[in-house]
Amino acid sequence: MKEPRPRRQIEREFGVPFAGEIVEQAQWTQTALKRLPHGGKLNWRELFGREAPIVLDLGCGNGRYLIASAVWRPDHDHVGVDILPAVLRYANRRGNQRGLKNLRFAAVDGRAFLDGLVPAGSVREIHIYHPQPFHDPREAGRRLIQPDFLALVLRCLEPGGLLFLQTDNAAYWDYLQLVVPAFVEFTEQQRPWPDSPKGRTRREIIALRRGMPIFRGWGKVRPIPAEEVAALVARQPLPLFDAGPRNRELDQIEGAMQ
Repeated sequence: MKEPRPRRQIEREFGVPFAGEIVEQAQWTQTALKRLPHGGKLNWRELFGREAPIVLDLGCGNGRYLIASAVWRPDHDHVGVDILPAVLRYANRRGNQRGLKNLRFAAVDGRAFLDGLVPAGSVREIHIYHPQPFHDPREAGRRLIQPDFLALVLRCLEPGGLLFLQTDNAAYWDYLQLVVPAFVEFTEQQRPWPDSPKGRTRREIIALRRGMPIFRGWGKVRPIPAEEVAALVARQPLPLFDAGPRNRELDQIEGAMQ
């Protein structure tokens, strides 16, 4: 008699599976990037032990998108950063339990990460899902995506590199449509991403189930000469838009899941 096959260990969140299976503990990895270089840039080859395209997720939360990408694209190396160590605990645990060697997570601010730690022209993709809109007008300057940040994106992406953006805040989306095309050949993604029709992120999954709008776009970085970037930044408007009221339903549901 054949021995029964072990039951697949699949995690779900709001009924939607996380990519990858939980493997035997002997195969678990360590995805937490606890030590970051001081006064120097990361060396991707040393970090992952190979040369491969680099995918960054800034504000990765619980890691749903990046874990899926690491599972489905083993030939790419992935780094997720988030300022909240609490949510990274879940990301690290899930990455470890899937035995993913092409994945790291670090507790660090996304802008500081690009500015201080990422070598120029070394990244294939940058993903930013649901950046904080900061509804208090006094905090508008804290919004991540603004002209000088997009200049950092230009610096870090390799020629032909890609930027992916997503938000559920309509005012933020209007601003992105205004400034991002100056730096990126930007295309609106009208429907959910083909690889994740039920949502790439937890917030997107919740919103789609409630019929709430999600705004998405992506594009290839423009080949702008370095000496022209500062003038380009100066011509763009700052993110001083009115973000409107908070989406309290999404915020409360997401907050309860942290």
